[in-house]
Amino acid sequence: MGRLAIKGGKPVRKTYLPYGRQWIDDEDIEEVIKVLKGDYITTGPKIREFEEKVAAYTGTKYAVAISNGTAALHAACFAADIRPGDEVITTPMTFAASANCILYCGAKPVFADIDPQTYNINPEDIKRKITSKTKAIIPVHYTGQPVDIDEINKIAKQYGLTVIADGAHALGAEYKGSIVGSQTDMMTLSFHPVKHITTGEGGMILTNNKDFYEKLKLFRTHGITRDENLLTKNEGPWYYEQQYLGYNYRMTDIQAALGISQMNKLNKFLKLRRKYAQMYNDAFKDIEELIIPYQLPYTNSSWHIYVLQLRLEKLKVGRREVYEALLKENIGVNVHYIPVYYHPYYQRLGYRKGLCPNAEHLYERIITLPLFPKMTEEDINDVIEAVKKVINYYKK
Repeated sequence: MGRLAIKGGKPVRKTYLPYGRQWIDDEDIEEVIKVLKGDYITTGPKIREFEEKVAAYTGTKYAVAISNGTAALHAACFAADIRPGDEVITTPMTFAASANCILYCGAKPVFADIDPQTYNINPEDIKRKITSKTKAIIPVHYTGQPVDIDEINKIAKQYGLTVIADGAHALGAEYKGSIVGSQTDMMTLSFHPVKHITTGEGGMILTNNKDFYEKLKLFRTHGITRDENLLTKNEGPWYYEQQYLGYNYRMTDIQAALGISQMNKLNKFLKLRRKYAQMYNDAFKDIEELIIPYQLPYTNSSWHIYVLQLRLEKLKVGRREVYEALLKENIGVNVHYIPVYYHPYYQRLGYRKGLCPNAEHLYERIITLPLFPKMTEEDINDVIEAVKKVINYYKK
């Protein structure tokens, strides 16, 4: 396969391939231009249209568009009445926002370990971490594969807990034949450019609970309402009230117009992600130095990211050397994720290594490969060639 680029050889690709990227076409641009030429560019009719489109797609009654995925998690914690003194259980194998949202409400994140096979939060460890202070669970549909929703809901019902699924990776994923969204008390989404659809920055909360829905709407607009049904009094048509301490977490009509247009292409995007993930699986499944992502038989991942695990015991080097070699081949690899409690901020809060051995073991061995719909089969084959080239060089 030739000499590694990091050793002075020729790289597999001439140009750099990022791990994720948006796909914006002329239709998307045209829809945004229409809004820019219209009457509303901040909060207008496109917000509701976008919310209704996503709600219909996911089979949920209510959807609340919001400024980003982190704001969505914060709002969901607020709606669930998370407050100081409470504990909320989540996974360490996630972006920091899944735990930060708990801290925003003054509560304590408690980390439950992952299942070493699926990399998702382990319901058995959730049970072990429940105390009298536990208020909610935030499971993350990591990489796009849904968690064991039924088992987590069963635990939540037993202990009277709220389940807020972090679905930032999971728009369009399926659990036991249904698109995820309606199976938990709330589910949050992110529309960052590397996600399944994008609004630039943006997020959403899905729920079937009307009380949550009303609180979420208030929270994104400073806690202020003009709804006559919610006012404590009405002094006239100008009158409004701040009923909670909310935030300015509104999405704009510009973003919503882009989101609506992107939703029209979501099924195409998902089809391509699944096709490319299968190409990776087929290429890597028989390489003994690698472990491909395991998929449960009753889930259909939306494949936000493709995480390859290295069998370090079969390699002469660690993850870093493999990672750096792939970068030199112009393959934009990444790592998802550093366990949340490894971060200096969490260490200062008193969290220590050793809390979740499975997550820590996995972190040392994983690399995220490029995966996005605008890739071509040639791009995928370049990644496959580069991985085989690097692994072949470093294998024992």
